[in-house]
Amino acid sequence: PELAKLAKEELNEVPERIQQDLEALKEWIRKQPHLRARTDDQFLVGFLRGCKWSLERTKDKIDSYYSARTVVHEIMSPRDPILEKNIAVLRLGYFVPLPLTENPDSPRVVLIRYGCYDPDEFSIIDVLRLTLMMTDVMHMEDDNRMCAGEMVLVDMEKTTMKHLFQVTPILMKKFAMLTHEAAPIRQKGFHFFNTASGFEVGFSAFKNFMKEKVRERWHVHGSGPESIAKFVPIKILPKEYGGQAGSVDDILAYWEKKLIENRDYLMNECNYGVDESKRV
Repeated sequence: PELAKLAKEELNEVPERIQQDLEALKEWIRKQPHLRARTDDQFLVGFLRGCKWSLERTKDKIDSYYSARTVVHEIMSPRDPILEKNIAVLRLGYFVPLPLTENPDSPRVVLIRYGCYDPDEFSIIDVLRLTLMMTDVMHMEDDNRMCAGEMVLVDMEKTTMKHLFQVTPILMKKFAMLTHEAAPIRQKGFHFFNTASGFEVGFSAFKNFMKEKVRERWHVHGSGPESIAKFVPIKILPKEYGGQAGSVDDILAYWEKKLIENRDYLMNECNYGVDESKRV
């Protein structure tokens, strides 16, 4: 009930109009020769919510979403969740969606543990691919994320220069486009903690690829989870961070099962995208 109220008041969602707007979107998609897009109701509702139920903004966002995914083909494949490398990356715990929220209508909080993987064994591409697979499932199933938005906590502990050098300026630009400009998500803030000295320099370079509105939501804090306590209650964090959300391994075990359950959906994503030669 709380999320339904939020969707109505903040996202302009009118239950009686949902079916009509979905049909209008599907009709528009059918008429775009360059666009191969999903037309599942829940998938499209996620875009409508992310665009505060503006049909025209939603159309632009869907086009941008698939345009971005076509450009970053190296991140989009292979997406089989039972592939040995994908399972290994998941179990490292780079991207950890937290199961608890502060209130029933609060944003979803996700924890990124940037230094958790060995940069000699895995690339940032491997890690981002798995992250995108997880957020694709969240798009379909996580109403807190799609209605209330998402807050990201980035733990930089154990992050080395090898990790940071894997993120080239071109990849920075592509991923910023993929996760910000083309994603139907209301970002509620990025909070970096346990950062090393000199981090601000690289951080400033990455922020240059973002729009001003997005840059204002990125913050650097001190050491330990207590440094972010005024932005997110400690109790919703994993037990390794002093919280009550269970262990990181427990959360990852849930997500390993969840990705396998959605295997067909994840692998079918490669059938969608844009063909710029057919754009009119």
